[in-house]
Amino acid sequence: MPQASTDGHVPLGDFGQLLTVGQAAEYLGTGQRFVRRLISERRIPYVKLGKHVRLERCALDAFVAAGRVPCR
Repeated sequence: MPQASTDGHVPLGDFGQLLTVGQAAEYLGTGQRFVRRLISERRIPYVKLGKHVRLERCALDAFVAAGRVPCR
């Protein structure tokens, strides 16, 4: 995991690869509407770059992991 510098900035690198809503939907195997609903309900963290919304791949992985139901 990348380390934060003295100013608190963490370089993105591969760890924080930013995806568009369409790419995130494809990565999750869902539709864009579902991803946009997750964003509007603030169930997943996102990054605003001007008017553009981007999602970190690690945030999507954490969302999936949080919803994982263990087997018996």
